[in-house]
Amino acid sequence: MEALYILVPLSVVLVFIAIWVFLRMSDGGQFDDMVGPAMRVVLDDDRAADDTRLADGAREASDVKKASDRQD
Repeated sequence: MEALYILVPLSVVLVFIAIWVFLRMSDGGQFDDMVGPAMRVVLDDDRAADDTRLADGAREASDVKKASDRQD
């Protein structure tokens, strides 16, 4: 019976810690997108990565051109 004097407050503290961890993860965006990461594993996006690299290269080239135009 004396064990309950320790176990009941300990369980209450553990529940509050679990709730605090859940709220902290929820505020951190852990549960914002539940489907996206799972679909990224399934989908083969090698081509998309190449396209984004090309787009980044084109964007950098246009930025360089704009900077050179401003200097002129």
